[in-house]
Amino acid sequence: METSLVFFSQLSMCEPKEKTIFKLIHGSGKEETSKEAKIRAKEKRNRLSLLVQKPVFYDDTPSSRSGQLAKETRVSPEEAIKWGESFDKLLSHKDGLETFTRFLKTEFSEENIEFWIACEDFKKSKDPQQIIRKAKAIYEKFIQNDAPQEVNLDFHTKEIISKSITQPALHIFDVAQSRVYQLMEQDSYMRFLKSDIYLDLTEGRSQRPTNLRRRSRSFTYNEFQDVKSDVAIWL
Repeated sequence: METSLVFFSQLSMCEPKEKTIFKLIHGSGKEETSKEAKIRAKEKRNRLSLLVQKPVFYDDTPSSRSGQLAKETRVSPEEAIKWGESFDKLLSHKDGLETFTRFLKTEFSEENIEFWIACEDFKKSKDPQQIIRKAKAIYEKFIQNDAPQEVNLDFHTKEIISKSITQPALHIFDVAQSRVYQLMEQDSYMRFLKSDIYLDLTEGRSQRPTNLRRRSRSFTYNEFQDVKSDVAIWL
């Protein structure tokens, strides 16, 4: 009898411990579940906040670029009229070159003037290593098939340049530059003289914003180490 009482006494003493352990186990589970729920709720709020945020627009858009390019060019009507005398006079004038380039961007053909400028700069090179680097840069940007800013050249001209590019001379691009110059002079220049961009200048009117495509990455020798450009304006 006494043994039975002792047994039930011990059992009753153990029971609270088991309940305590049970509560701790299940309570911990609820706590973990609560934490997980809070994390999920926080993540959900973050996702919702991202959805309701206003879109961010950067300045690198066609409209912002056109606004920058439409800034007033301080050119007198008399000076602008001289640009109509010859294509050479237009390109030899800093503002004329910039204005013509702005016009070419509206025609999606700015690679022509950029190639011509690059060739002008290339011919001023003196260091042999610099000649090689610049020639390679021009070839890869403007001449080779599927180049980022490939200019319109016939197969024969491109083939001659391709065969000479490993040991380039200062005249390697002369023929190609001449062809691109003629193309601009006979085609783009004629349209430029009839464009609002040019006529506004000759008549002293304020420059109008120009609708542009998103600009392809412009060619610049700053991409290449130890290659210094003699041209003040890179477009």
